[in-house]
Amino acid sequence: MDLIAARLNRISPSQTIAISTKARQLKAAGRDIISLSAGEPDFDTPAHIKQAAIAAIERGDTKYTDVAGTLALRQAVAAKFKRDSNIDYKPEEIIVSTGGKQVIFNAMLATIQAGDEAIIPTPCWVSYPDIVQLAEGKPVFVPCSQNHGFKLRAEDLEAAITPNTKWLILNSPSNPTGAAYSAEDLRPICDVLLRHPNVWIFTDDIYEKLTYDGFKGATIVEVEPALRDRTVTMNGCSKAYAMTGWRIGFAGAPLKLIKAMDKLQSQSTSNTSSVSQAAAVAALNGPEDDIEIMRNTYRDRRDLVVAMLNDAPGLTCSTPEGAFYVFPSIHGCIGKTTAAGTKITDDETFVTALLDEQGVATVHGSAFVYPGYFRVSYATSTEALREACTRIQKFCSDMK
Repeated sequence: MDLIAARLNRISPSQTIAISTKARQLKAAGRDIISLSAGEPDFDTPAHIKQAAIAAIERGDTKYTDVAGTLALRQAVAAKFKRDSNIDYKPEEIIVSTGGKQVIFNAMLATIQAGDEAIIPTPCWVSYPDIVQLAEGKPVFVPCSQNHGFKLRAEDLEAAITPNTKWLILNSPSNPTGAAYSAEDLRPICDVLLRHPNVWIFTDDIYEKLTYDGFKGATIVEVEPALRDRTVTMNGCSKAYAMTGWRIGFAGAPLKLIKAMDKLQSQSTSNTSSVSQAAAVAALNGPEDDIEIMRNTYRDRRDLVVAMLNDAPGLTCSTPEGAFYVFPSIHGCIGKTTAAGTKITDDETFVTALLDEQGVATVHGSAFVYPGYFRVSYATSTEALREACTRIQKFCSDMK
């Protein structure tokens, strides 16, 4: 009898985490490695947020909370949704989880029956398909080309919907491309969804506050309030507030689904850290000056990286609207041979050779269900980015 359950054969370990781990191991072994593989801000958590956590510890806020989160945090989340997106959620329609990934996991596991389909525009974050498959669902991938800004088109969504479609999972701004949807972009998508009342929408807005050049992003319920009763609006503190390790994700959704997610969470992790919740209240209710500093820095880094990668022979890199990633094409490098003699046959051989030969860790596009590209995170110092891009230019220039 096998020890390991067959359901685990449906999923793979996170490839972004695997590459980051390999980069750390090489660095520990003495290699000069620049890692551009992690989706984590290099900024410290703002001081007023850390102070709120310290104050919570000192006053003894270290006990269990309600599974769905403290009332204070759920009220702060509801206020955030109203303030930023004009969406009205009651505190009982909010759930707080241990990071955004748990919100997705809870929603999919609570709703998907065997054979249900979830439409996932690609390139997509690595965990969406695996979570759907773990819930016994079927990911349905809809490629979104660079020519269309890596964004889902209404006609492609319409063509992908079947009687088995349970979910559309939409991420804006996107990991890995940085593509973001405006209200104008979302309007035709909402029109399609209005024609298909059995399709639920999961919108992952975790990078919402990280957009550039005056771009105004939007979310589904903000654009079409009639979809509120079948939409999960997810966000969190990890990216905008540089709080990845605090593990705070949250969502607003119809009460029936929130109760189901709460039930599931009660038998897994229960509540997230009480101290982290206190910090999250300060983040959501407090000043956002630090976000503006981060955003301006990320914008400058994005512009540097895009310019330098476009100067690398064989690469083509578009300028994203948000997040802290770029997703350049390597099609001009396919079939060439590196200075060390590695033939570039696909995006995985490209990023492996780049790490081995130049000490730059990135993530291959196939991990995001989009071969022929690779992801670069610019959530690291400007100096490291300039040196990494110089190495990438050399790597590409030396190919024959």
